[in-house]
Amino acid sequence: MSIIRAKGLTKRFGDLVAVAGIDFDIQEGECFGFLGPNGAGKTSTIRMIYGASPVTAGEVWVNGKDVRRCPREIKAAVGVVPQENNLDPDLSVIQNLLVYARYFSIPGAIARDRAREVLELLQLWDRRDSHTESLSSGMKRRLVIARGLINQPKVLILDEPTTGLDPQARHMVWQKLRQLKAQGVTLILTTHYMEEASHLCDRLAILDKGSVLVTGTPSEVISQYVGEEVLELAPRPEGREAIVSWLEQHGLETELVEDMIYVFGRDSSGLPQPPGVFDKVVRRRATLEDVFLRLTGRALRE
Repeated sequence: MSIIRAKGLTKRFGDLVAVAGIDFDIQEGECFGFLGPNGAGKTSTIRMIYGASPVTAGEVWVNGKDVRRCPREIKAAVGVVPQENNLDPDLSVIQNLLVYARYFSIPGAIARDRAREVLELLQLWDRRDSHTESLSSGMKRRLVIARGLINQPKVLILDEPTTGLDPQARHMVWQKLRQLKAQGVTLILTTHYMEEASHLCDRLAILDKGSVLVTGTPSEVISQYVGEEVLELAPRPEGREAIVSWLEQHGLETELVEDMIYVFGRDSSGLPQPPGVFDKVVRRRATLEDVFLRLTGRALRE
């Protein structure tokens, strides 16, 4: 059953179209990812979902309610983990949660019980009386996630939840998010980490320039746009044209990026070894990052 549904969802800032009439649905209890380069429309989309930014056109429904007509009810059912660690530095760890609970009119005794529950979940209970400025960046990030859970949301929106975390902290956060999903919480994730999306997302949408390029499971989009394997070739300059010609003759899917040639195949038999002299030859499994770069390009965006 869809817990979130959007049709023709549009966001404009003056002449700038940030989200260009997109459609999507998110099923209850799944982890759905929005992927895309900077400026693709990811954050604008999720801000409209929980009513932080008004919808310019189209519609979005959350838990059966129109976000335009029922913003208070939707905000009560949604937890939000923003990109920035916007904690109050003057308050302790547990005070940050208790103060935030007031926005949802949660009674004090219930708020304290919930604060303990989420701090134990994120392994922060022993730091409950510490001021946030004394926490590591990983602890701050976990506290922001804990704060997003204080209202026991049906939907948890996570905007770049593990940015800046070391691998150990990132995997710990992934484990906790999987626990929440197992409890029935619907997760909406934006991330630049393709490995994160592959690990967590049941389905995902890749956005670029405000439009949805593809939707599906990670394995589906990899199979559709890349195949099973990728061959990375760095031919010597004198043999580059001959290699490109050979690849074209064999009808292989290729992408030329500066001095590198990427060859995509459906299976091992679809990737014969081309003749020539190379500085580098790597045969590997295709990944979600390959799909991302094929669809959105490899040029750096600020």
